[in-house]
Amino acid sequence: QVQLVESGGGSVQAGDSLRLSCVASGRTFSRYAMGWFRQAPGKEREFVAAIGGSGGGIYYPNSVKDRFTISRDNAKNAVYLQMNSLKPEDTAVYYCAADQDGSISSRLNTYDYWGQGTQVTVSS
Repeated sequence: QVQLVESGGGSVQAGDSLRLSCVASGRTFSRYAMGWFRQAPGKEREFVAAIGGSGGGIYYPNSVKDRFTISRDNAKNAVYLQMNSLKPEDTAVYYCAADQDGSISSRLNTYDYWGQGTQVTVSS
């Protein structure tokens, strides 16, 4: 029943920034751990960032650490991904995901709900 809707993707040049947003329809958003994942053409979906229900437990892979920042605003049922210093290898469809019981994880199968994705294209 929980729906997630991403927005904020677009086409940018290397070095530019984008801020992705994800808004949830659930009534208990503050209990959800939230994650961002991405999938490039011909590649597996990969973990990008995660955050716990109260804003703790923030976790990134080395590929985006120090460039991307995840945050959330529980009053708005929203999670964000600020992406700076974008590189062509960041090009992918970016997906927002929620775990209803609050488990913070980099594994896809941990998450219960997924958004439709938003395209990010970074050109050189």
